[in-house]
Order: sequence, then C-alpha cells, then structure tokens
Amino acid sequence: MARPRWKLTVRNGAEVSHAGFDDLGEAVAAMRGMAMEIRSQAPPKPADVLKTFTPADQVQGRLQIAGRGLFHKPVAGVDVRGDGAFVPFRGGMRREELDPSGHETPFDLVRETLAGEDR
Repeated sequence: MARPRWKLTVRNGAEVSHAGFDDLGEAVAAMRGMAMEIRSQAPPKPADVLKTFTPADQVQGRLQIAGRGLFHKPVAGVDVRGDGAFVPFRGGMRREELDPSGHETPFDLVRETLAGEDR
C-alpha cells in the first residue's frame, strides 16, 4: 500500500488526529471542514497565568498539512484562535505566520504555499 502524499494533522485541545491524502486539494478541503468544526465549538475562557490571555490570544485548534520530502518537507496550516480567527502559517518547528490579504481565504494561501514548496 502506497503512503499518502499529504498528511493532515489536527490538534483540537488534547485530541490529535491524522489523515492521509494523495491530492492536495482534498487535504486542504478536509482541513477547512475541520477548522470550521473547531471554530463552531465554544470559545475558550480567558486564562490568567502571569498575565491574562484572551480568547484571541489562545490557539483553540491547529491544523497542519505536511508533504513528503527527504530533507525539506513542505508544511503549512491554519491556527484557529479562540475568537474564531484563522491564522495561516508555514513551517513546522520554525513557524512563520502568513499574510492572507490578497487571497479569498486563508486556506487558499495554504494550498498555494504547499504547491509552491512541493516542487
């Protein structure tokens, strides 16, 4: 059995799930559906740990798509903030927030980023 080309990892609170896809478009569509589901959940409460973290400061869910690669895997995804905002990023360990302006959705930017890095 062949290994899928794209791996979607969804972190929602303490729960982590994985799914494999051969098509990038299908992986991004699944990521979008799961992100909408996470956003529909109750927002987190403000947390007081040395300072107050509002829901906008908290990541409620992190969805990440990774491709295959020997030395450099293409990785990008979306953080679902507690206020319902989607924040696109690229990179695994060294995460860089992406500017979604100029794209219809942050998910379009994730697809574009992964397609460009997959060459």
